Amino acid sequence: METTLEFLTTRKPGREVHRHWPDEVKAKIVSESLRPGTTVNEVAQRYGLRANSLSTWRTMARQGKLILPAPEDTVEFAAVIVDPPVSEPPPKTVSRPE
Repeated sequence: METTLEFLTTRKPGREVHRHWPDEVKAKIVSESLRPGTTVNEVAQRYGLRANSLSTWRTMARQGKLILPAPEDTVEFAAVIVDPPVSEPPPKTVSRPE
């Protein structure tokens, strides 16, 4: 699967490059950073971001200000309740008192 990311780059004289990331791209990067075993620093470095920018986007996602795409590998778990095994009560023996 091939994907391209587009963002707008602006440069003002005497200042560093400032990129404007569309919300769709931000959401894709945030969802990638939420995968198990992945770190914010690792994902930020892969996209040439500062880790604090990615952390800000993650906060926006938690607050509902950034809508994340549905995960590609959706895994659903169902609750399983295990009852203890049912055992038959021992048969009653009729005996006479001695």
